[in-house]
Amino acid sequence: MSDQKHIIAPSILASDFARLGDEVRNVLDAGADWVHFDVMDNHYVPNLTIGPMVCKALRDFGIKEFIDVHLMIDPVDELAQSFIEAGADLVSFHPEASKHIHRSIHAIKDKGCKAGLVFNPATSLSPLESVLDDIDLVLIMSVNPGFGGQSFINSSLDKITHVRKMIDESGKDIRLEVDGGINKETIGLASKAGADTFVAGSAIFNTENYEQTISELRSKIV
Repeated sequence: MSDQKHIIAPSILASDFARLGDEVRNVLDAGADWVHFDVMDNHYVPNLTIGPMVCKALRDFGIKEFIDVHLMIDPVDELAQSFIEAGADLVSFHPEASKHIHRSIHAIKDKGCKAGLVFNPATSLSPLESVLDDIDLVLIMSVNPGFGGQSFINSSLDKITHVRKMIDESGKDIRLEVDGGINKETIGLASKAGADTFVAGSAIFNTENYEQTISELRSKIV
């Protein structure tokens, strides 16, 4: 994991898949820190996106930077292992998609991969209390998962603030990521609430100058 204070993680869901390798290389060269995968199964969420072979393809293409995989799938364990084998650096999942959260976390970490938990806007944070010492990242969804390009849900800011307090009190090195509707208007709100890692999809890939866009996003972080 990066020691950098703030991380920009473009979601490849919004990229041009006809030239994915070049898109990812270009956005990283433009100043992005991580590559973010939104993995959907048309079961846990009403959409179907990408699998481990895409992760492996990017590694084979020469992408060496940090790959951050968000599993919006149920169940999680088998596909988590497949993504780790394909080259993922971090795999996060939703607690309600695992029968045994602690076991799923350690199945990921036992393979030398970082593990994270993801919370939807209306999902209780209660599972976090028992596993905070075991994870490397908490991802707060600021939209309901399933589709890119949605608008930021402002009530997620309270959840970010609450998790920031939990992390600070734990003394652990845990990143606090936010995903959903992140753009030049909302990234400052999320960072002020306590987020330090920001997933942005269409806000980056739908612009002509990735370097300028990423620089503008960074300038809004407080």
